[in-house]
Amino acid sequence: MPQTPPPFARFEMMIAWRYLRARRAEGGVSTMTVISFLGVTLAVAALIATLAVRTGFRHEFVGTILGANPHISLYDQVELDPDGRQNRVFEDYAEAAAAVAAVPGVSHAAAVIRGQVLAAHDGRNAGVEVTGIAAADLATVPLVAEPELAMGDLARFGEGQGVAIGIGVARELGLRVGDRVRLISPDGARTPFGTSPRVSAYEVVYIFQVGRWDIDRVRVYMPFAEAQSYFNRDGVADEIEVYLDDPENVGAMILPVLQAAGEVSVWTWRDSSGAFLQALQMEDNIMFIILSILVLIATMNIVSGLIMLVKNKSRDIGILRTMGLSEGSVLRVFFLCGSAIGVAGTLAGVALGCAFAIWIDPIFDFVNWVAGGGVWDPSVRMISSLPARLEWEDVASAMALSLGLSFVVTIFPARRAARMNPVEALRYE
Repeated sequence: MPQTPPPFARFEMMIAWRYLRARRAEGGVSTMTVISFLGVTLAVAALIATLAVRTGFRHEFVGTILGANPHISLYDQVELDPDGRQNRVFEDYAEAAAAVAAVPGVSHAAAVIRGQVLAAHDGRNAGVEVTGIAAADLATVPLVAEPELAMGDLARFGEGQGVAIGIGVARELGLRVGDRVRLISPDGARTPFGTSPRVSAYEVVYIFQVGRWDIDRVRVYMPFAEAQSYFNRDGVADEIEVYLDDPENVGAMILPVLQAAGEVSVWTWRDSSGAFLQALQMEDNIMFIILSILVLIATMNIVSGLIMLVKNKSRDIGILRTMGLSEGSVLRVFFLCGSAIGVAGTLAGVALGCAFAIWIDPIFDFVNWVAGGGVWDPSVRMISSLPARLEWEDVASAMALSLGLSFVVTIFPARRAARMNPVEALRYE
């Protein structure tokens, strides 16, 4: 009794390879094979590049949110000023900050004062957000102490009336290290004739760039004691900024922080940016679905190529069947033909997509140069450069999608070849 060969035997692979490299004159579809290969390659490369940029955007946004902003903000009681406006004040801020800093998982806690004022220099004006903070506390803010770009000396921040400003503020007002900037607050000294604006000049001792336009363009840091005097907050603070060892675990840290701080209001980084991150995640999912359709369309070229191959090789199929080749062997031969194109295209697409993500900066610089500049506007896109971050999970998902679709769509023309009647295939030969 003849022995049945195992699935995907060597002769099946040999026949599939012969069909794939056959010239058109010999009944092959080499041109269609190349088109199918290029389609899968470009679709997979586009999917990986998009996933890398998507992941890079989220990483950059979360990194700048966590690196330049507090992970948890604590607010105490609300008081009314003489004008009837509500002010949040923290009277025992030093004790509360020390108690919160002692909580396991909290890396640092600092009292701050916040206010919005008008900055002026050399005839230019801009609205800025002033944060009053102690020099030692400012040195613990990651993206301010170690920014993308820095000018001046952060050590001089606490020496007197020096301020640290974002590079966007410096460019807007034409400021350099050593210049003096005037800060104008409408809530100044109270007199019998009303409240007069407070105008004070400060030396710029430090300029930083964290990489997010909405921070670099408005942020000004002032020494805590000077901010208390400037904003009429003598003896109090506006809030306590809390930084965690693991910001992603902020939900589990709320209760321990509240127990240490007492009856206060809590605002986390997820409260301020969670909706934006959820919208970004939804957009990412939709983009993945759209690009998956692109991969599906590319794999459809494999189907059309295999249908043409089956039609051209109908005589060979008939001869092989009469020689004893089973339906399963014929199916596997043409399945190997289609899946080989899918595997080769997927591997080439992975290589191309990873190369794009790795060298995205020079590639984008070239595109920007060809377009004459202005392709990337940080004031619109919020971050200073186009990010890309390769994650092996994204690469694996793109490979699994492409290979899965390639294998599935190949089955249908392969089954058509396997069910071909050998008598009908050889009738007119």
